[in-house]
Amino acid sequence: MGKDYYRTLGLSRGASAADIRRAYRRQALRCHPDKDRSPGAEQRFKEVAEAYDVLSDPKKREIFDKYGEEGLKGGAPAPGPGGSNGPTFTYTFRGDPHAMFAEFFDGRNPFDTFFVQRNGDDEDGDEGFNTFHVGGFGSVSFPRGRAGEGRKQDPPVLHELRVSLEEIYSGCTKKMKISHKRLGPDGKTVRNEDKILTIEVKKGWKEGTKITFPKEGDQTPNNIPADVVFVLKDKPHDVFRRDGSDIVYPARISLREALCGCTVTVPTLDGRSMPMVFQDVLKPGVRRRVPGEGLPLPRSPELRGDLVIEFEVKFPERIPPAHKPLLEQILPP
Repeated sequence: MGKDYYRTLGLSRGASAADIRRAYRRQALRCHPDKDRSPGAEQRFKEVAEAYDVLSDPKKREIFDKYGEEGLKGGAPAPGPGGSNGPTFTYTFRGDPHAMFAEFFDGRNPFDTFFVQRNGDDEDGDEGFNTFHVGGFGSVSFPRGRAGEGRKQDPPVLHELRVSLEEIYSGCTKKMKISHKRLGPDGKTVRNEDKILTIEVKKGWKEGTKITFPKEGDQTPNNIPADVVFVLKDKPHDVFRRDGSDIVYPARISLREALCGCTVTVPTLDGRSMPMVFQDVLKPGVRRRVPGEGLPLPRSPELRGDLVIEFEVKFPERIPPAHKPLLEQILPP
């Protein structure tokens, strides 16, 4: 009886293309000779590669489903017009299972570098991996093995991520394009590659917040790629300045307004205007708070800081001499 490629990958015959990719990934990591030191590991690794080579190719899979391994390798009719009278198809696996493994992981070696899970594609369970959550950007995994010893990771590569106060107020998505070097499938040659990194900026994030993408730096045969780190930086604002989760609005008023009271129209980050009435004496630099009109709190974004009105009192350049006696009578000593 011939090989059952579905059984090799632990699949049923109705498996989807995504199921096949996940199954290959799981079995290849489990059977890889760098991890599985038992006798026969190399042969099992090759069988997994052959099974994936057949089932991931619609033409080969169709022939295998109809005729089995014997028909696939013994000259079964090729799919298409002609049926049994048409051309025949003969298959022999001549691929390099290690090159296939390297190509599947985009030239990365998962046994000495981090790799990011995407769309639930990592279904290895507890097969030699610990899972950690990094910066709210999904999970990263690394093996418990000792592969890659002797190589040091390159220092982190830092980039500024400039955001406006409005973006911090509402949250936003930033797509950052990076260029980095990646190893080719042979594990030796290096190619340049562009990649888009997506950053979900959460409401209320503080300046200096770091978002880390593990191992996205340049990759060579002799290094462990650096982490790429984006550091949040507030853009200067035309109206406000930031003070933690509070925003400060500088209100310029005249000396008369400072002494006699005034109404100040205060803008908000979401585009509203609030008329605020002040009847007490306002000294230069004094602050008044409007609760809940600042930025979201990072740990509790449903709550917000304050809008702080900071008064700047504009003094007159000069006072006419005739007015000074009157002021001396009115103003306290």
